[in-house]
Amino acid sequence: MIVCFNNQLLELSKVQISPFDRGFLFADGVYETIRTYNGKLFKIDAHLKRLKKSLNEIQIKYEGIAGLEKIIYQLAEVNNLTGKDFLVYIQITRGVSFPRKHSFPSLDEQPTIFISVSKLDENTVDQQKGVKVILHEDLRWLRCDIKSVSLLPAVLANQKAIESKAAEAILCRNDLITEGSHTNIFGINEGKVVTAPKSNLILAGITRDIVIDLCIKLKIKVEEEFIKLNELTKYEEFFITSATKEIYPVVQIDERIIGSGKPGVITKNLQNAFKEFTAVS
Repeated sequence: MIVCFNNQLLELSKVQISPFDRGFLFADGVYETIRTYNGKLFKIDAHLKRLKKSLNEIQIKYEGIAGLEKIIYQLAEVNNLTGKDFLVYIQITRGVSFPRKHSFPSLDEQPTIFISVSKLDENTVDQQKGVKVILHEDLRWLRCDIKSVSLLPAVLANQKAIESKAAEAILCRNDLITEGSHTNIFGINEGKVVTAPKSNLILAGITRDIVIDLCIKLKIKVEEEFIKLNELTKYEEFFITSATKEIYPVVQIDERIIGSGKPGVITKNLQNAFKEFTAVS
């Protein structure tokens, strides 16, 4: 595999990251994932805008965002992925700083840039049949709107889901449903689609925003408001969204079956609309 490390295309085995890199020592960095449709980067401008926002929020100065798209397509070419669907991972840390200390290094320190591309495999079975999720306490920090590499609480929640034979852990904070460990969640109550509002408590997904726009286009009522934990039984349908999952129907939460145990009508309508949208994007 060929990756990009600090603006150089290298074999993965040749990449050497210092143990004094602040991403390794402090999880002092941010990341972004982007997918393609028909070999074309999807919503690249929105993803790079979010990456820039994350960098600004934690005060990492990086001037190379405008050149990332070109690098990604170069990586696709050298890894024989041109024209195929692939997933992009971008990570930017504050860089190497010695000796280890909590304060930011001097301004002349350079960030560490890592980019990889990999083949994207779709899980059409889960899209069609739906998935089980579990509820889990949201133990993350209060800046979930930053796409930080500090992901341990989300990793532990996701591992709990795996051990429970579930596809995702849905996070709850003070009786409010925020999002999944790596997805956004939507509920449907009496024909109205509901999802958590943009705030510091969620990461506003690109797919999430597209789904909201599709609801408006399809004249489906949509509200950005928190789903309350004690009102879950009011909802007839649920689904989760992400770049790789697109739209997964949720047919079970913990031990409770949702509706008939099959994907709901509105969820399937949104899945079809999303497929049509990505086919022409």
